[in-house]
Amino acid sequence: MELAKRIKSAFDPYFELPEEAWRSFSEKGEVVEIARETILKKAGDTERYLYFILEGSGGILLWHRQNFVCVDICYENDFFGDYMSFLTQSGSPLEVIVFEPSVFFRISKAAFDGLNQNNPLSDKICRFASEGLFIHKQKQQIDILTKTAKERYAELLQRQPEIIRRTPMKYIASYLGVTPQSLSRIRKDIFST
Repeated sequence: MELAKRIKSAFDPYFELPEEAWRSFSEKGEVVEIARETILKKAGDTERYLYFILEGSGGILLWHRQNFVCVDICYENDFFGDYMSFLTQSGSPLEVIVFEPSVFFRISKAAFDGLNQNNPLSDKICRFASEGLFIHKQKQQIDILTKTAKERYAELLQRQPEIIRRTPMKYIASYLGVTPQSLSRIRKDIFST
């Protein structure tokens, strides 16, 4: 499927824009294949790209108490990267890593900023991407405060049934805020019912 159509189909459930807007957006970036466990951005560095996952998965990690904590897990049709660093063009403590062989669409900060100036439809794409990332983070924070790790794991499995095969358990446990042993008990409980 053509890149513009692929990105458009991912966003049609949320907002519909003509294919020409997505074509203009997709022409400003590039498709890249990335190997498993590639670090796209190290902690302390500045994010140079905003990514959209076409195939694969990745995570956002934060170094805390001698270990990385997984603060986000992303899959196909998600925007991906250290968005705070991307917007501010300053370093942040977040690390961006690819979990499996992946195909991403990426757009540089300069190209992203140029979209706003050239086309009102592209401006909407930038706004919707920003709003989507904000909503995703707010929902994630609410879930962390209102749901148990077991409930959040069950929802993660519902949204991404292949998560067990595709994401290292240490990152899933970290994302849920539990130890790998606790995740093992949660998994056993869910799969035995």
